[in-house]
Amino acid sequence: MSLNEAPRSVRVHLALFGKRNTGKSSVINAITGQETAIVSEVKGTTTDPVFKSMELLPIGPCVIIDTAGIDDVGALGQLRINKTLEVLDKTDVALLIVDIKAGISDDDRFVMTKFKEKKKPIIVVLNKLDTFENEDHEKIVTSLQEELNTLVVAISALKGRGIKELKDAIISVIPEDQDKFKILGDLINPGDFVVLVTPIDKAAPKGRLILPQQQTIRDVLESDAMAIVTKEYELRETLSNLVKKPKLVITDSQVFLKVAADTPKDILMTSFSILFARQKGDLTEFVKGAKAIETLKDGDKVLIAEGCTHHRQSDDIGSVKIPRWIRQRTGKQIEFEFSAGSSFTDDVKKYALIVHCGACMMNRTGMLNKVKSAKCHHVPIVNYGILIAYVQGLLPRALEPFPLAKMTLEEDLL
Repeated sequence: MSLNEAPRSVRVHLALFGKRNTGKSSVINAITGQETAIVSEVKGTTTDPVFKSMELLPIGPCVIIDTAGIDDVGALGQLRINKTLEVLDKTDVALLIVDIKAGISDDDRFVMTKFKEKKKPIIVVLNKLDTFENEDHEKIVTSLQEELNTLVVAISALKGRGIKELKDAIISVIPEDQDKFKILGDLINPGDFVVLVTPIDKAAPKGRLILPQQQTIRDVLESDAMAIVTKEYELRETLSNLVKKPKLVITDSQVFLKVAADTPKDILMTSFSILFARQKGDLTEFVKGAKAIETLKDGDKVLIAEGCTHHRQSDDIGSVKIPRWIRQRTGKQIEFEFSAGSSFTDDVKKYALIVHCGACMMNRTGMLNKVKSAKCHHVPIVNYGILIAYVQGLLPRALEPFPLAKMTLEEDLL
């Protein structure tokens, strides 16, 4: 990803579902105005979900997700269907593509129940209107809208008919909070200084900053404030050279202790991970999750979950440091299990605690679904940065920019 591209995690995720040969790939090409997806008359051309990031006027930055047919057959077909349904957890707007001549099938109704269970905005797209020239399709649209209680749009992906109306429909159902949760724009004012502490060690990627650091710098600049980037060993000198106090110091969680020691008490301090807990997840729920470490018992299982896959270092934070910190804090014999990438767990309830990464590579919808799954099974969940701040005794200070979350921590401590 280059610095001038919106990362996938902040783009609206539009996913296309439907039976095989309803024209899902053709609809993608019609929406994007380019040959993005492979179009074939052969059923099942699309197998695994395909993610494509793009700028789509007038919708903006988005990720288009093409999925396998929901009527696939055989054992392998069922696995594809399962993969298709997993996409729902990342989906902001679901498009159900239906062949207008075939009408709504049992498979379509099944997947629509899944959409509604997940509370996803839905648009039913009646495709292949060009094969239906002699019929009154508007009556069908009206009838289906009333029956399904959802938006229905008739198009011809082949002829390009109805595509503008489809884009307008997509814009009308995009969740209102999609652009609401900025990283720190509500914490700073134009003209403020913000100091970002970014360790450059053997775990740092070569030649670039990691995604949370890039996104935070961009958010500072969009707020007409000034970002000053420094390493942990230069922080004290950086602060002493500023002509006025910074509004906020933001640090990588792994150097929390040193940064806390070098940052005067009258300057607000937090971490990238805590900022992303608020933007991508549920900060209050994560604060409760941090406290759950005190209730862990011998033999409890803790899941360490990461939203992406990366090369692990010898002292990796997820697989080495966090298990060590939890064992040191609790003195208990804890069993740790690990997941990475799009997979999470099929058995949430067997865990006493879930510790998730900062989710910088995931969208908010995907992260909130994981939080929801944990809450449904009464399993506490926390992210890396909040847990690190908690075990190091820094969470009360790191939550000072977020009074409601700090109040939750203090109330729980009473």
